[in-house]
Amino acid sequence: MQRQDAAGSSVLVWDRVQRLLHWSLVAAVAVAWLKGEAALDTHIVAGYVALAIVALRLVWGWIGSRHARFSSFVLGVGPTLSYARDLVARRSRRYLGHNPLGGWMIIAMVVCLLVCCASGIAYTTDRFWGLAWVEAVHRISAWTLLVLIGCHVLGVLVMSWQHGENLVGAMLTGRKRG
Repeated sequence: MQRQDAAGSSVLVWDRVQRLLHWSLVAAVAVAWLKGEAALDTHIVAGYVALAIVALRLVWGWIGSRHARFSSFVLGVGPTLSYARDLVARRSRRYLGHNPLGGWMIIAMVVCLLVCCASGIAYTTDRFWGLAWVEAVHRISAWTLLVLIGCHVLGVLVMSWQHGENLVGAMLTGRKRG
């Protein structure tokens, strides 16, 4: 559902549901990370909230608006590598929605979040309580997620600079220049 505003200068790219899920997930992950073991009950609740948000995002990735759908931004290896080469050469194409590397970053973060949440849930059960490997999987996936988030933010900043647009602002309003 794309439409231009009265001046014809912007297009709705990211719908309300997608933006709400994105920023809610940012908040849930931040709370889980910042509270950690010091406030374990809050950490666990934030983890369940994050898992619920990821589940909703997966559904929205199939039934949501055009730019929310995985089919619109998860491209094959060839186009993704070609885009990466163009990016390094500073001639990357501007995408209205997610670019190919951004698409794969979303997949990586979703998978990492699923591993982190599943291992966190497993660690709270009698069967897996106190098992070092479950704790290790949880900690490694949490740290990996932090690295992926850093790469994601860096990618947003680089793309904002390279294409002269405020992608953070676009993720708040849902709108980008057409």
